[in-house]
Amino acid sequence: MAGNRRKKGMSHAQIMALGFIMVILAGTFLLMLPIASKDGNVTHFFDCLFTAVSSTCVTGLIVVDTFNHWTIFGQIVILAMIQIGGLGIITISAIVYSIFRRRLGLNMRNMLQESIYSFQLDGITGTLKRIFRRTIIIEMIGAAILCTQFIPMLGVGKGIWYGIFHSISAFCNAGFDLMGRYGEYSSLTTVWNNPVILITVMVLVIVGGLGFIVWDDIIDKKFNIRKYSLHSKVVLLMTGILVVGGTILFLIFEHDNLFADMNPGERILSATFASVTPRTAGFNTLDVENMTQASKLLTCMFMFIGGNSGSTAGGVKTTTVLVMASYIFSNLARATGTRIFKRRISDENIKMTSMVFGLNVSIIVAALLIISCIQRLPLDDVLLEVFSAMGTVGLSAGITRSLLPVSKIILMIMMFSGRIGTVTFAITFKSNKRQAYIRYPEERINVG
Repeated sequence: MAGNRRKKGMSHAQIMALGFIMVILAGTFLLMLPIASKDGNVTHFFDCLFTAVSSTCVTGLIVVDTFNHWTIFGQIVILAMIQIGGLGIITISAIVYSIFRRRLGLNMRNMLQESIYSFQLDGITGTLKRIFRRTIIIEMIGAAILCTQFIPMLGVGKGIWYGIFHSISAFCNAGFDLMGRYGEYSSLTTVWNNPVILITVMVLVIVGGLGFIVWDDIIDKKFNIRKYSLHSKVVLLMTGILVVGGTILFLIFEHDNLFADMNPGERILSATFASVTPRTAGFNTLDVENMTQASKLLTCMFMFIGGNSGSTAGGVKTTTVLVMASYIFSNLARATGTRIFKRRISDENIKMTSMVFGLNVSIIVAALLIISCIQRLPLDDVLLEVFSAMGTVGLSAGITRSLLPVSKIILMIMMFSGRIGTVTFAITFKSNKRQAYIRYPEERINVG
């Protein structure tokens, strides 16, 4: 009997989750080395774990200031985790396979297809090489531009390191920064009126958040938008709407508050940056704690939406939001099927959209209830923190360091879930046993 039993392997979701966990643990122990901290002491395991989770899940929430606490070694470890987390564990593994001329098996190809949200299994190796090559080129260009600003400020050596660090952090939508030398946890508030730095960071965030499939369409088909895939059209449309719409709303909400003493150019730059980074980079030039309630709510909405599928960004994704909105309007109009750009959306896509929305909202509500129950903190600050963790953003009203260990564990689970995807996260706990197919009798209930 035992000989007839077939050993069940791990699912793709479980392998992906295990890969992230291994990187997180490796990063945690490296950060615990005395060489990683500036005081030469061993950093507390919990602080190292939180930093490793935030880095690998490209979030940006921190419990110790990246510049003031970590040495160059520690910063390199953090940057390595950001790069690995941004590209994805499976993608990095496949690139290593390709470098050593190892042939990718069918199972690995299937995992890669899921990891980068590719619609085709053929040519996956070539796609990976393009992703890796374009990532390096974009990050190098971003670093070179940032160096023109940081070198005059910090000198050649430090200026180059700052350019590289912030370019990778921005492209991977991580939100980690080294600006703590000008004030702990200050992010980019000290360069809030430097258009070169801010525009470069915004472009890197947007490009990193577009997704690898969209890159191919833009590069291969140039301005012939009609030939773009439906996915690319939706991504570009939603990105444009959110950036422009968010900029206008922030200009309105902060007109008599944080923008009161700014000139028109500074207001537009600050509003645009505030619109771009919540999806899902986490840099900030404005004092998040002193934003109006309307701006905080808008920021939470943007963090919930996030970037695009198959990108370095988190959130429920722009495509999910548009599919859900189209589905609702189609049903209100009693239309047959859900249509976008004269294409019908499959029922499978709609089911997945409902799952993503439902799981994200459920996790956020549960986290809000637990943290609010065990700690007396302003609800708007907790709301911002929870949405930030779930969307792998990194924006905070400054309460991260004051959270109890239980609250921090909840945030770490949310960051992990947000990076690998809530559906993937839920599937990792599912048994691989084949379920017997049973069709139960159908009956209607009243809803709505």
